[in-house]
Amino acid sequence: MKRNEEALRRRIVAVCRRLDGLGFVPATDGNVSARLARGEILITPTRAAKGSLVPARLLVIDPAGRVRRGEGRPSSESAMHLAIYRLRPDVGAVVHAHPPVATGFAAARRGLTAALLPEAVLPLGPVPLAPYATPGTAEVPRSIRRLIAVHQAILLANHGALCVGAGLDEALWRMELVEHLAKVALIAAAAGGARALSPTAVAKLAIAASGPPGRR
Repeated sequence: MKRNEEALRRRIVAVCRRLDGLGFVPATDGNVSARLARGEILITPTRAAKGSLVPARLLVIDPAGRVRRGEGRPSSESAMHLAIYRLRPDVGAVVHAHPPVATGFAAARRGLTAALLPEAVLPLGPVPLAPYATPGTAEVPRSIRRLIAVHQAILLANHGALCVGAGLDEALWRMELVEHLAKVALIAAAAGGARALSPTAVAKLAIAASGPPGRR
């Protein structure tokens, strides 16, 4: 096993344990993957508690979903992961989880598209809602294709949240940020209604982020 794969196995396990500690992957929910060389994908197995995973249990699949290394079956949502990697060459990792507040918005069929937090505008952007699709079927990749092509995170109707990133850390941080944004949106609604940042304020954030490091 190559050193890069060994490191990714350890990191996926760490991400899974973080998700479990946050309460984002109850029972055997959720799945995590990372891109390897030559189009292969390292992914969590199906029906596995994420908090007790060990590196050896992860599987390597090829672009067609065939198992190349490892025992057992890959995640039932492996087709969704593979579709994202085909569509997004910039994506190196995918995290699917069920953070409770964000999943509540998904169950209410509501996205998180308002620009509520400056800290979420640039790293996350709008989090739209994908239509409901039967988990573990070919409906799921079809349901997300249009949205995940241009967004870093989406909600899956009645199903949870999906985040991508250049690497595992970025995908995980985006998942944490999705849940934080959902909590803020819920509290703001209870406090009388959220007031989104104006387009001008959002544009200023982009300008500030692109300025010289010493002036940020």
